[in-house]
Amino acid sequence: MWNRTTAPWSRPREAIATARREFRVWRGTRPFWAGLLTLGGGLPILYFPFPYTHLSLGGLGLALSTTAGAGSLLIGSLLITLGVTLWLQQQVRVFAGVAAILLSLLSVPVANFGGFFLGLLPGLIGGSLACAWAPSSTRPEICGRRGVDGHALGTDGDAVGRDIGGLVEPEVLEERGTHDRA
Repeated sequence: MWNRTTAPWSRPREAIATARREFRVWRGTRPFWAGLLTLGGGLPILYFPFPYTHLSLGGLGLALSTTAGAGSLLIGSLLITLGVTLWLQQQVRVFAGVAAILLSLLSVPVANFGGFFLGLLPGLIGGSLACAWAPSSTRPEICGRRGVDGHALGTDGDAVGRDIGGLVEPEVLEERGTHDRA
C-alpha cells in the first residue's frame, strides 16, 4: 500500500513507468483501439450540426433544429457510449461492434454524411475491430505442440535448451545430457 517513503511524487519516473505498465496491461485485456475509434467516430458526428459551428454549404445550413441535427445528436452520443462500453464491458464487444457499424452507416443519410465522413470511417473501423477482437487465451500456443500439463513448448527451445513456457522436453534433456535443476 501507500506510505510516506514510497509516495508517487518522490520518484516520478518510477511512478510514470508503473502507470504506463498498468495501462498497457489494462489496454491488452479489452478492445481498446476499437473503443477509441468508435468514440472518435461519434465526436465529429455529434459536433458538426451544432449551431456554433456556423457551417453552410452553398445555402444548405446545418443546425440542430433540423432532423439531421437531432439524428446526429442521437447517433453521435450513442457511438460515444458504445466506445466507452467497449472499454468497460468487453463481454458485449460483438453487440457493440455491430451497433457501431449500423449507427455509422445510418449516419450517412441522417447525420450530414456521417459527420462529413470524419465520423463514418472511424466508426466503421472501430465497429469492425470490436467484432474481430478476441480475448487472449490463458495458455499460449507457440508452435502448436503442448508439453507437460498443457504448457506450450517451443520447437527447439532457446539456446540453453529451455522452452518458452519454462518446461523442458524430456527428449531434449536426454539428447543434451542435461538435467532440469529447477
